Amino acid sequence: MSVMVARKKVVRKWEKLPGRNTFCCDGRIMMARQKGIFYLTLFLILGTCALFFAFECRYLAVQLSPAIPVFAAVLFLFAMATLLRTSFSDPGVIPRALPDEAAFIEMEIEATNGTVPQGQRPPPRIKNFQINNQIVKLKYCYTCKIFRPPRASHCSICDNCVERFDHHCPWVGNCVGKRNYRYFYLFILSLSLLTIYIFTFNIVYVALKSLKIGFLNTLKETPGTYPSMSLTVLTVLEVLICFFTLWSVVGLTGFHTFLVALNQTTNEDIKGSWTGKNRVQNPYSHGNIVKNCCEVLCGPLPPSVLDRRGILQQEESTAQEGLCPRGPGTQEPPATQGPGQAQEGHSVLSLQVPAPSVSDTEMPEEKQRMPGELPVPSLDVGRAEH
Repeated sequence: MSVMVARKKVVRKWEKLPGRNTFCCDGRIMMARQKGIFYLTLFLILGTCALFFAFECRYLAVQLSPAIPVFAAVLFLFAMATLLRTSFSDPGVIPRALPDEAAFIEMEIEATNGTVPQGQRPPPRIKNFQINNQIVKLKYCYTCKIFRPPRASHCSICDNCVERFDHHCPWVGNCVGKRNYRYFYLFILSLSLLTIYIFTFNIVYVALKSLKIGFLNTLKETPGTYPSMSLTVLTVLEVLICFFTLWSVVGLTGFHTFLVALNQTTNEDIKGSWTGKNRVQNPYSHGNIVKNCCEVLCGPLPPSVLDRRGILQQEESTAQEGLCPRGPGTQEPPATQGPGQAQEGHSVLSLQVPAPSVSDTEMPEEKQRMPGELPVPSLDVGRAEH
């Protein structure tokens, strides 16, 4: 006999989240699907710093100061920590509307706009919202079925609406939004300082070696572990990487410093939301550089609204074959061997219905009856008469 058993399978919410994100460590790490350039970023940082610590730092610590590798290690660890914090965190993804919520919003829009004649384009789905005595438009997202909050935008790469969306950065493998912008800014700032630091002391290393043994002899010098490769070739390689990184990273840091001072995002700057023909004043700016920097970099960090590690329980029915278990009060009657009964080794399934015996030998000699009650003939008597 088959029995249906219901089992509860624990499913985390991150497994059912829409969008194009990848999750690791049971939903604790959230990144974009395109992570190739992020691995390149790790390779460039780790490779350049490994060469610097392996060769130049040892010589500079002896000749100049032991604080040089210590300060370089502090910058390296800080840059790596902020990079991983930016890449592995939720940038501020806004959950999509549930079916009931989406249906309610559609009814609300239809009630506001009315019926649109066939062949005409429906009006844009926009709500007006007032911030600091200035009207800000809230746009409707047809993918997430919500009216996006102020400064939010839909990322076409991750396919999610992100609160205070700045941009999607492939170098960190994630969107940059309200919840990880400060870590992104600290990452590019610390990386700029680290790049300048390594670039400067690589040049100092070549200069010190040239003063002692000459520039040509410095070029011919080879380390003990790499006899086929000149040590200065590795130094030149570091200088080239730092030189080309210097222009992009330092320039990017300067650009975002300008945005932080104005309390503005990259998305708003590209679209010209607060500049251009409209000359609309930024309602989010406090008019003070210090206040803007404190709000962006030191303000309270909102919690994630995704609840990625929340539990969704789903029931799964599985069929199991076996005898139905008996209750504590039911007992199987003993099986007696007879000519028409089952043989040994075979169990008989009884229905547990008591059947009285009707033979003459098992009937009592006298049966008590109530006064005036007629005796009931037995079945054997009826059979005999027939």
